[in-house]
Amino acid sequence: MSTVYEFVATTAAGSEEPLEKYRGQVLLIVNTASKCGFTPQFEGLEQLYQSYHERGLTILGFPCNQFGKQDPGTNDEIMEFCQLNYGVSFPMFGKIDVNGPETTPLFQHLKKEARGALGTEAIKWNFTKFLVNREGEVIKRYASTTKPEQMAKDIEALL
Repeated sequence: MSTVYEFVATTAAGSEEPLEKYRGQVLLIVNTASKCGFTPQFEGLEQLYQSYHERGLTILGFPCNQFGKQDPGTNDEIMEFCQLNYGVSFPMFGKIDVNGPETTPLFQHLKKEARGALGTEAIKWNFTKFLVNREGEVIKRYASTTKPEQMAKDIEALL
């Protein structure tokens, strides 16, 4: 079984970042959008990050424009929006595809390891979340409707 540490992600600035950098941390990996009904979840995600980062939680945000074209901006515009409106300080990456032929390898792996409702792999909407343990194994998938604070107990169990 492979782990998330085997993947590389492209930062908002365009450089490649090995996820090996996060080895030993609990990760919450989220496909985000800045013009979505779930966008206010950035506030809850940042609160989780502030509450648990010192204990080993890192949240990784991946903007995606595949659902209703709700993240049309450039990477710079998206980063500025997240920081100005929600004070996001957790790592945000460059815009990606989470479904279809251009799906990034990381999200192919996440979807295979933690399937959605009725065993489907496809991500249904923005703010789908994947919880990863300190060994890099995908533990759980959360729907867009799951609020960040509802995941606190699962995160605490892994910390």
